[in-house]
Amino acid sequence: MGEMKKLTIEDIDVKGKRVLVRVDFNVPQNENLEVTDDTRIKEAIPTIKYLSEKGGKVILVSHLGRPKGKVDKKYSIAPAADRLSKLMDKPVQKMDEVIGETVTKASLALKDGDIMMLENVRYLAGEEKNDPELAKSLAALCDVYVNDAFGTAHRAHASTEGVAHLVSKAVAGFLLVKEIKYLSESLDNPKRPFTAILGGNKISGKLQIIRTLLSKVDNILIGGGMAYTFLRAMKMEVGKSLVEEALIPEAKSIIKEAIDRDVKWLFPFDHVVTDSVSSDGAPIIVTREGFGDKMGVDIGPNTIEMFDNVIRKSKTVFWNGPMGVFEIPQFAQGTYNIALTIGTSNVVSVVGGGDSVAAINKLGIASKFTHISTGGGASLEMVEGRVLPGIAALTDK
Repeated sequence: MGEMKKLTIEDIDVKGKRVLVRVDFNVPQNENLEVTDDTRIKEAIPTIKYLSEKGGKVILVSHLGRPKGKVDKKYSIAPAADRLSKLMDKPVQKMDEVIGETVTKASLALKDGDIMMLENVRYLAGEEKNDPELAKSLAALCDVYVNDAFGTAHRAHASTEGVAHLVSKAVAGFLLVKEIKYLSESLDNPKRPFTAILGGNKISGKLQIIRTLLSKVDNILIGGGMAYTFLRAMKMEVGKSLVEEALIPEAKSIIKEAIDRDVKWLFPFDHVVTDSVSSDGAPIIVTREGFGDKMGVDIGPNTIEMFDNVIRKSKTVFWNGPMGVFEIPQFAQGTYNIALTIGTSNVVSVVGGGDSVAAINKLGIASKFTHISTGGGASLEMVEGRVLPGIAALTDK
């Protein structure tokens, strides 16, 4: 990771040039096809505005949902383009297609500073297959390519990776630069103590990230469903809680590695359990011995207090994954408390993963965090130290 080794939009002259910008407008919409959360659109505006003001002819491309390579009205990018136009107070020309003669003509007719939005790139089956022909057609639309879609940078698709190899210059937008900067700096050179908080259902998807973090952090706090596999690995009773039996040996080896590396490794020691994981389920607080035939759904009040103390003494915090079934209000205390503690502590705070971000947004405290990653999967892969194809394909400095 480390510093940005790729060209960025500030390294090139875009005046009079057609600039294809891969944005991430994969935003939630309601049944009336109205955008219900425009965070990702707002995050892309600094790049779009900069390119437009510098005289670039801006052509935006994004995916939305999973239309599986077919035209499906409910996945049209048009509502997102309308929202962008309102937010920027500037017309955005909407196309009904991604590529083809009409689109080419429209792109050539753009004036300096104009903005045009192509239709959902996943309407074409070639996008997710990284089809060379589609990449070629996209490259033919522009003089310069900009990737500002961190949320899809870990996918080698036609609009994120394929096209970047076929243009004279492929550069990073402001959002991409910001993501790389925070995810790199906080992990490569953190202010200490450095604490990682990991939650969510399973450890299976997070084995690599746990092992990577063990070599970097001073403390790891484990909550959520993944805690129960670790507790079972330490021969504790967890009732009917979610346990990945096949991964118990792996969990044991991770715990041993944490001890060997002298990382402080904290698990919940009281829990919220229930008979029914539903909105009617009653929350019952128990210690580790009291599970019976119930299921763990959140961390208990003493664990919240213990986690809070560690967070407040930290200088850097990386958080990924909720502490319990936070979608159900009576099982949300752990997740919300952790979010509020991080938000009100004097720490560099980096958050990755959709559920943690959803909890922060629900509380309306996003502004209290140093950096909230727009890419769940991409941020995890970057923390793991993997090469993201959408970034690797950009032009080196």
